[in-house]
Amino acid sequence: MARIRDVWINWFEGEENGYNVCPFHEWSGEDRIEVLDYAEVIRVTERLFDYIENRLEDLPEELLKAVFQRSTLRKNMARITLDYCFIMYDGKRVMAVDTIGYKTPIRKSRLTPKHERLAAELADDEQEEVFDLHEPVPPKEYHILSPHPKYMTGLTRKERQLKQLLFMALDQLYTSGVTAELRYWFTEWNPGDYESIQFVEHPDLWQRLYSELKEGWSDSHYDLCKKMVKGQPFFEKIWSMHHGEEVK
Repeated sequence: MARIRDVWINWFEGEENGYNVCPFHEWSGEDRIEVLDYAEVIRVTERLFDYIENRLEDLPEELLKAVFQRSTLRKNMARITLDYCFIMYDGKRVMAVDTIGYKTPIRKSRLTPKHERLAAELADDEQEEVFDLHEPVPPKEYHILSPHPKYMTGLTRKERQLKQLLFMALDQLYTSGVTAELRYWFTEWNPGDYESIQFVEHPDLWQRLYSELKEGWSDSHYDLCKKMVKGQPFFEKIWSMHHGEEVK
């Protein structure tokens, strides 16, 4: 197997959807960039790449054995050996993965364009084993707290973060089951439908609001999100983390 040196890494931890593992052009100055002193590069099939990128489930045992303690992290002047860390390549895409000692892909990172090219070139030059899944995998189930990629496509990092926050607030609204509150927020979103929703009950009204909110991102989405999180400390904290300012 091929190995690559001095790889910049920006770990996104606990992400089950690949769209939340930001590409290099979305990295920010607040991200903590680390350097892999050595990293093992492995070839995987497209379906295994999809499985690792978009799930938090156990990796194939033969993959874990192949990469065991083959990658090291540089920290200050020391090198730290990582149990199960590797860079995977499926012929088109590249991603770094670290299980932090477990069997699931807890941390994931895109690479810089330079290191993506280098990892791909090294893997293409090696006549190495291609790792794959041996068992059928059921289709992934998406829901409001884990939105389908089609609802996140084309959005910026900040827009994706705020949209997920909006969905969290909307999910809380469903749980509360208060129809009057739901009518209020629907009117905030679409004042022109005020009359038509007066006789629509929960959960049909909630489903209608969700159906209108799930597509794309706009100034109206932004304004509604800001209004819904205001006065809720937990949501306000998430807002300030992603937006860089307090809710006003």
